[in-house]
Amino acid sequence: MLADGGEEFGLRGVCHALRRGDRESRRLPGARRGCRYDSPMPEPRSVLVIVTQQIGDVLLTTPLIQAARERWPGARVDVLGFAGTLMPLRGNPAIDELIEVTRERGWSPRWALLKRLWRRYDLALVTQSGDRAQIYGWVAARERSSLVPPAGSGRAWKLAITRHPLVGARDRHAVLEKLMLLSPWVALDTLSVSLTPPPRAPLPAEFAGLRRSPSVVVHVPSMWRYKQWPVEHYRVVIEALLCEGVQVWLTGAGNDNDRGLTRGLLELGAAPDLIDVVGRLDFGQLSELLAGVDAYLGPDTSITHLAAAVGTPSVTLFGPTPPTEWGPWPREHGAASPWLRRGPEPARIQRSGTARAPIVLMQGPSRADMDCMPCGKAGCDDHRDSRSECLERLAPEAVLAELRALLARARSEA
Repeated sequence: MLADGGEEFGLRGVCHALRRGDRESRRLPGARRGCRYDSPMPEPRSVLVIVTQQIGDVLLTTPLIQAARERWPGARVDVLGFAGTLMPLRGNPAIDELIEVTRERGWSPRWALLKRLWRRYDLALVTQSGDRAQIYGWVAARERSSLVPPAGSGRAWKLAITRHPLVGARDRHAVLEKLMLLSPWVALDTLSVSLTPPPRAPLPAEFAGLRRSPSVVVHVPSMWRYKQWPVEHYRVVIEALLCEGVQVWLTGAGNDNDRGLTRGLLELGAAPDLIDVVGRLDFGQLSELLAGVDAYLGPDTSITHLAAAVGTPSVTLFGPTPPTEWGPWPREHGAASPWLRRGPEPARIQRSGTARAPIVLMQGPSRADMDCMPCGKAGCDDHRDSRSECLERLAPEAVLAELRALLARARSEA
């Protein structure tokens, strides 16, 4: 049993009561009717950031973590996330401890962790509105600043247990949305916002001496098909770059999906012209690689966010996903969204970043029968394995032209 202020409340009871809605949730220890708190919150001595999301989302949380550290320099700042997703945070000097939780369903595998977390923190910053993240926040901290859904059956109880609720909104960038959890304590309009990449680590010995200029990192794979620019288009770009004497590094994870998508491209060349590092580098080594090349090409994925964090001149390819919410965040950008929902016609190209770290964001055209891009759905059929016509129609020649422009700028600055 878990105790709070003399009341015993079993974990099973917590989960069931939270799900029953606003009326029951107000009976929970620590909940407040209508989110009204009678006393001001003292300065926290311990803060838990909860980010149970994918790797790219974890990296987008680093401005929030850094801002929390700067606001409370003497506090303990820990981060809780799914096992296997916190790699971008390893070595981050703003973090005291990384706490990994399982993705398994059910609460039995989490029982020991929940007992360990019980009211260990003064404040939880809950960066997503899902049930599990909210329950972790309620268990771990007496006070919470949490993202809550704009509607739905779970909205009432999430509002009831949160001192500082932040209602999710369409077209609000994920970086800004997470930072807004600190708005009760931090003036966000004064911030210069950058992602914090993991500390750079030396490349493996077999790759350490291979980099030359001009060079481009090309990240072909997307986790989901609906974000995948066709491999045939990547082939056109890579083949042209190799013919022009540009060194190409292929990156990706070591899973079957990423290896399968890149395997057919290896016939285009060999080291030191075409170098395959798929599944061979950790995030620190990827930071080192990206910092030493002239340009990067990739889709809406975690490595694209890492390239922006490192400051690599980048071309990034977006289809149905709104860049207003998920576009790569330029270095030292103010607390305002760097992207429009759709780039100006007819090219649909947007540019952001600095002179030394420019980012070009390209979007494909809408479907022939409707003006739909970006639709915000999981592709044309709205599921993860769906095709996305807007990406299929994004011409490789246009992408190649933008990469050539970045490489020409790099040569002029050398």
